[in-house]
Amino acid sequence: MGLVVQKFGGTSVADPQKILAAARKAIARHDEGKQVVVVVSAMGHQTDILVDLAKAITDRPSAREMDMLLSTGEQVSVALFAMAIHSLGRKAVSLTGAQIGIRTDSKHTRARIRSISTDHVRKLLSDSAIVIAAGFQGIDQDGNITTLGRGGSDTTAVALAAVLDAEVCEIYTDVDGVYTTDPRLLPEARRLGSISYDEMLELASLGAGVMHSRSIEFAKKFGVKVLVRSSFKDVPGTVILSAEESTPRPASGVALARDEARITLENVPDQPGSSHALFSRLAASGIAVDMIVQNVGQGGQADISFTVPSDDLDEALEVSRTVAAALGASGVSHDAAIAKVSVVGVGMEREEGVAGRMFSALSAAGINVRMITTSEIKISALVDKSDAQAAVHAVHRAFALEAESVDGAADVAGTTLAKSSPLEVVQRLEGMEDLAIEDCHLDSSQALVTFIDLPDTPGVAAAVFEEVGRAGLVVDMIVQSHPRDGRAEISFTVPAGDRERAAAVARRIAASRGARVAEVPHVAKLSITGVGIRSHAGVADRLFRPLADEGINIDLVSTSEVRLNVIVAAEHGEKSLRVLRKAFGL
Repeated sequence: MGLVVQKFGGTSVADPQKILAAARKAIARHDEGKQVVVVVSAMGHQTDILVDLAKAITDRPSAREMDMLLSTGEQVSVALFAMAIHSLGRKAVSLTGAQIGIRTDSKHTRARIRSISTDHVRKLLSDSAIVIAAGFQGIDQDGNITTLGRGGSDTTAVALAAVLDAEVCEIYTDVDGVYTTDPRLLPEARRLGSISYDEMLELASLGAGVMHSRSIEFAKKFGVKVLVRSSFKDVPGTVILSAEESTPRPASGVALARDEARITLENVPDQPGSSHALFSRLAASGIAVDMIVQNVGQGGQADISFTVPSDDLDEALEVSRTVAAALGASGVSHDAAIAKVSVVGVGMEREEGVAGRMFSALSAAGINVRMITTSEIKISALVDKSDAQAAVHAVHRAFALEAESVDGAADVAGTTLAKSSPLEVVQRLEGMEDLAIEDCHLDSSQALVTFIDLPDTPGVAAAVFEEVGRAGLVVDMIVQSHPRDGRAEISFTVPAGDRERAAAVARRIAASRGARVAEVPHVAKLSITGVGIRSHAGVADRLFRPLADEGINIDLVSTSEVRLNVIVAAEHGEKSLRVLRKAFGL
């Protein structure tokens, strides 16, 4: 007998009629012969109401008591949902996170799952009950109620699907799938029939609101197929699955992250340990860094730029200024009026000219690019916040995503996870939300080309990569540092065999714009891949610390949700690989 996990969000259980409608969906799956676990969120705006009640009592409620308060929202929902199942003539049992056996750490309001016991749930399922599980909550080692933070019910659902070896985790929400971009921003956005874990991870972390990135981390780590579908429309939805099972596209979606802030340490000594000094302090403060851009050092100095959530700006600035003073940097600048626009697609690395299409679209719309960072499946650009919506429109049109065919969701019937041995099941329950680094790979086949002192005007990046594309050059990493004094620096890597041709193209572009070109015939690129790279504070520190300890300097950095790339001198490649594999326990 197969098992299905269904999750209903707050809008799906906002009133008694909607709870009854959701209960009928659970009963329909049960009547198909499936064991069913239902995860529910608090009703409608119940969590907001509880937060307002706390604020009416005190401006600074304790995190522990907030968890005690907020967890009641889901308890109301599970009890009513079970009553709805009973009223429709079926058997159901409601359970809190603690009754299920969801164990977390003790970080109140933002706890991470450590393990889940399945014995009680399996016993109830074997007795033909539909299990109604409270999302968003667990219990720590001292018996305190904890909550999982934003997106916690999605996380609960996918985690239960993982440990119960579910066929599929169905996420019922107020949208009918994953779209090429937010339909509220762009009405011509189209629904995708399927999307890969990595693409969804990037889109979720970049601002796509359908699912939270932590839940997708679980899905990828444990191979859970996730079906996102509407609670209110009978449409196929979108299946989230492995890259091997999904449709490869140069671009699957465009995401916008509005709440970003940029910080730059200017004229930092270009020596081993500078990056570590900064990111170790940020990690110690619990600040998760997003984009990291370190330009190629000139005259013994380099700039280090990074972005953080706007809410963390003040604390991150305080840390940055302290570190800058200790390193002898010339200063710290910041900008809170920025947004990040990203295009994501697993087929990107196999198609030429993707970067040129994106930057040309932004240039044609008169939008200036402030910073660029790339991974194998993503290109992100910082733009002024006032240009954010126009940038999404321009990039979406550039990849003709409005014409994306809306195919039916991939068939998930009869697909189950590979069965695990009892020992493997126990091991997979331990440290469920730990950072999972899959590999550290060395690529010594690339050369580095850098534009220095390019005028910071709209269209610069477009001109560079249109010309590069016309030359038939395949570009890997692209990094544009934050411009200063009206000048920008853009670096990119190409296969070493194409270095002379790339440098010739670069020199032509530079000559017409009053810029200079530097090139390095051979560099070493190290790529760290895994799950949780962005959501775990301290990953950057774990990268920079061991390299600094070995006296290895980093020339370039680019980041994404699933990959962190660094460029070091070619002669340090093999040593860097050994050092990083040891640092990440590979």
